[in-house]
Amino acid sequence: MFENAGEVAGMVWNALNENETMSVKDLKKAAKVKTEKELYLALGWLLREDKLVVAGTDKEPVFSLK
Repeated sequence: MFENAGEVAGMVWNALNENETMSVKDLKKAAKVKTEKELYLALGWLLREDKLVVAGTDKEPVFSLK
């Protein structure tokens, strides 16, 4: 799982690049990520690289690219 974190982060970035703002559920489907764990790992990767904006609420976050 950790070996392909960068690859999954790229898939998440591409999904956000095409759709602007997305929820966790929509982002998982659009990026074709298998598990939420992989999705959150990719989101953390993108946050660390300062490429994401997180909005919404704690229960329903939404993500977009900077």
